[in-house]
Amino acid sequence: MNTAFDAIVVGSGFAGAILAERLASQASLRVLVLERRNHVAGNMFDAPDENGVLVHRYGPHIFRSDSERVIAYLSRFTEWHPYQHRVLASVDGVLVPVPFNLTSLDRLFPRETALDLRRRIAEAFPDRIGVPVSELRRHPDEALARLGQFVFDKIYRNYTLKQWGLPPEKLDFEATTRRVPVRLNEDDRYFQHRFQGLPQDGYTALFQKMLAAPGITVRTGVDALEHLKPDADRGLILADGQPFHGPVIYSGAVDALFGCRFGALPWRALRFEHESLPVTQFQPAAVVNYPNEHAFTRITEFKHMTGQVLEGRTAIAREYPLEFRPETAGSGGTEPCYPILCEESAALLKRYQEEAARIPNLHLLGRLGEYRYYDMNDIVTRALEVSDALLAALPSKTQPSSRER
Repeated sequence: MNTAFDAIVVGSGFAGAILAERLASQASLRVLVLERRNHVAGNMFDAPDENGVLVHRYGPHIFRSDSERVIAYLSRFTEWHPYQHRVLASVDGVLVPVPFNLTSLDRLFPRETALDLRRRIAEAFPDRIGVPVSELRRHPDEALARLGQFVFDKIYRNYTLKQWGLPPEKLDFEATTRRVPVRLNEDDRYFQHRFQGLPQDGYTALFQKMLAAPGITVRTGVDALEHLKPDADRGLILADGQPFHGPVIYSGAVDALFGCRFGALPWRALRFEHESLPVTQFQPAAVVNYPNEHAFTRITEFKHMTGQVLEGRTAIAREYPLEFRPETAGSGGTEPCYPILCEESAALLKRYQEEAARIPNLHLLGRLGEYRYYDMNDIVTRALEVSDALLAALPSKTQPSSRER
């Protein structure tokens, strides 16, 4: 390993794949990508089911961005299927748009009440298109405060409890709901980004093209931690027992890299229950949330997103959040997905980051490596920034000349 490769990348999701592609294409490095799963693309992995429906195996992924650089970079590896994501939630037996908006208001309240609330909203927030539910709950207008409490109780409280295993009061609720404010209009798109869509041939095809750059070797079904060992005392990464001095980009769980020596970081995981159905359409939108009933949080029907036209067949996935346990990693689709951000986890993370900082050629990256929530567009931006820094730090003989970065 030490003589055959110039860089090692752990993980083949966006973080790892982008770094591998950049180092190989822009600096002509020989890059080894180690992937624990038996496929590339990380949580973005998709594949046809037995009926030909393209299924996102780890939950729905809708790409969106306002960054010209991010869009241009990924567009080198795929054409796009335009798609505007819309989500419904089941509230008292009625399906309403989420984020909660004026259409949701009309569907859940009597006409006169809804008209009165619309008037109060227009007077209270004349120049705004959205407001955090926490701000609405605190509004001095009692009718608006009651509306905020209604949205909190019907949309957020139980969904949060299922998703995180903790009530909102024990989380940074402001942070967890900032992405989905109460909308003060009738725009029922879940995302507001200028560019939204899915790779025309699927995410897996995109990643395969990205990792096809000359100089990249991909090995799937390989646990990198059986080959790589950090030695912070000597400031080294050992690859199969020998010091490796090239860049090592690690996008796996940071606590696992160090054998959880300071304790395990808390994660939430997801279990997906996939089902193929002999119907053309199962539900009216790609995603329907179930905040208050059932053990699952949502059902995804993938054909809404991919644009596939298949009569008499569709595919859905029910999504069950659960506590992540390292000893069950990989079983039943269980993977660490979401960091649980609190004072205790922040203190523990700092210890692992300090340990990693003692190894100059080790670079932690991604949701698991940095113990940080990333949307897809954000991790692409982050990976491109890290690759810029690494490329700039390489010896001049490996620097790209006039090729686009």
